[in-house]
Amino acid sequence: MRYTGPKARRVRRQNQNIYGSDKYDRILQRKPYPPGMQAAARSGRGPKLSEYGKQLMEKQKACFMYGINNRRLRTIYLEASRKVGQTDSMINTTLERRIDNVLYRAGFANTRMQARQFISHGLFSLNGAGVTIPSIQVKVGDKIQVRETKKSSPVFPSITGAHEKYMPPDWLKVDPGVLAVEIKALPTEEKHFDKSIDMRKVIGFYSR
Repeated sequence: MRYTGPKARRVRRQNQNIYGSDKYDRILQRKPYPPGMQAAARSGRGPKLSEYGKQLMEKQKACFMYGINNRRLRTIYLEASRKVGQTDSMINTTLERRIDNVLYRAGFANTRMQARQFISHGLFSLNGAGVTIPSIQVKVGDKIQVRETKKSSPVFPSITGAHEKYMPPDWLKVDPGVLAVEIKALPTEEKHFDKSIDMRKVIGFYSR
């Protein structure tokens, strides 16, 4: 069942800003403890997670951060586990190659959630063709660019201005002037992955 409750509860339960928006940093500063655990936080005591609980938390974190459901993440795990190589690296590469994540990594969206909205609303094109599916996997040589008819959107001037302080990863070639990004290489190295997710625990969860 799709979760429709407050995202702040997820953030507090994970004790991490999994959505990237500044408002969740402020919430964590005010309430740095899980929902319903205020008394335990004051006393310095809290429940200890089992190994299964830790694996579940990491699996949920990956789903929340990349905006995918449990079934999709499990499919990604199964596909990676059948290939030769490090399963955790292949899962990370698949997640990073999502077109919505590429927009986020390029600095064209403040959060992955905003990047998904941009793609779903048809604001960007892939190799000259409009796209509305955030889960599309990009490949080397692909070029993503804001569509000509969408350049007048009021969201882009602020993003372009903020981009001067942002350093995109080396597997992307970004042109902030025209809001375009080209895939130079695939994200296969440890430095390209989100270090806040322990993918080995995710693998442990699905391999039970």
